[in-house]
Amino acid sequence: MNGGTGMTDNDITKPSCEQIINILPDPFVVIDRDYKIIAANRNYLKHYGHSQPMDVVGRHCYEVSHHVDAPCSEHGEHCPLETVFQTAQATQVMHIHYDRHGGEEHVQLHSNPLFDHQGNVIYVGEYIYPVSKPGDDAILIGRSRPMLRLTSLLQRVAPTQTSVLLLGESGVGKERVAQYLHQYSNRAGMPFVIVDCGTLGENLIESELFGHEKGAFTGANNRKKGLFEMADGGTLLIDEIGELPLSLQTKLLRVLETGTFRRLGGTEYIQVNVRVLAATNKNLKEMSENGAFRQDLYYRLSAFPVNIPPLRDRPDDIPALAENFLSQIEEGDRFVPLSPDVIETLLSHHYPGNVRELRNVIERAAILAYGEELLRPEHILVESDAAEGFVAASAKESVKETSKCTAQLGEEQLNNLIRRRNGRLNETAVLRALEQCQGHRARAAQQLGVSERTLYRYVQRLREIGVD
Repeated sequence: MNGGTGMTDNDITKPSCEQIINILPDPFVVIDRDYKIIAANRNYLKHYGHSQPMDVVGRHCYEVSHHVDAPCSEHGEHCPLETVFQTAQATQVMHIHYDRHGGEEHVQLHSNPLFDHQGNVIYVGEYIYPVSKPGDDAILIGRSRPMLRLTSLLQRVAPTQTSVLLLGESGVGKERVAQYLHQYSNRAGMPFVIVDCGTLGENLIESELFGHEKGAFTGANNRKKGLFEMADGGTLLIDEIGELPLSLQTKLLRVLETGTFRRLGGTEYIQVNVRVLAATNKNLKEMSENGAFRQDLYYRLSAFPVNIPPLRDRPDDIPALAENFLSQIEEGDRFVPLSPDVIETLLSHHYPGNVRELRNVIERAAILAYGEELLRPEHILVESDAAEGFVAASAKESVKETSKCTAQLGEEQLNNLIRRRNGRLNETAVLRALEQCQGHRARAAQQLGVSERTLYRYVQRLREIGVD
């Protein structure tokens, strides 16, 4: 009997697995050792565009969420399922999944072991928390194998407090990687501070990093907090750390080991809680062996080195990077997606300046394609001598067109055209051009120096705000 109610244990209806997991507010799935889905809650089905459990049960998890035909570990990502079965411990990682609309999104996976009566892991229960969709605000762009391996490595170290040494050529995106580490750490809501040792002199670096007291040196009229204090609770990126003077490396080592320092000219020690990330394009190991960099500091910083691949080693990411850069340029999104011949042109270059050079190429191309419907291969200029020649030729044509146009435009219209070249379309100029051209959009667009499509889009916006 049970508590005098007249009911036995057999009379009590126990909730099923499906009933329990459907209570959970986020997507949740149970997966076996063979990557097959055993159960999924309603939110999982909804999130991935399915209506019935039978649509996913029995299928491999990587088919549903990654749209691939092999485990994610074979595609360069860290597979949490494999980790849980190997260690019998819960784990969490960041992955890129495909939602019900087929769009990419960043998700945080919390994978937990489910045991049998003998304590063996038989299933993995996985919570899925969508974080954000890649796009303008995505920190790292790319799905190539080198990029997936990098992301997997970053996912493992981001939640820790370990100092990370970011290694790579100039322009590979070390600052972006540091932002990624900060964003996916437990310090994400705290300050992310950057100091570039390559642009500061020795005295200025010390003052910037550690601050100074009033009267510490000529011109120090007030007490100043250093970047370590400003980054308290958060993350400090020391860029170009190979440029840090030897005299300051000792002080930096002390901060890393004790969390304390003194301001320049000060006597009291200040306690801070800062995670330090360091970045360089130099060979710090070689510098430490030659005495140009403290060995103890090198070994302290290199506890977790991360090598960021150059762009030439991940050409598959070039189209996505190029389109992302275009989306950040005013009206550049009208050139997206890029045509196959433009992509082929972009892929033909090795980019010794890496991602930074690619961004410059795209910005230059957007300028050269200004006023045209399409971005074409001839707009992609990667060699400075060729670019100079093209720009010079373009400048001559521009002078001719401007001279011809000036004869037809009044002073006010010419000023509006100049303002348009440096900013957004001017409402007055658009309306006057349409009036003078009797509403003929092609001629008005030519007069304004924009494409007809751009003018059409602007007119649509004017109508939406009630301007006719």
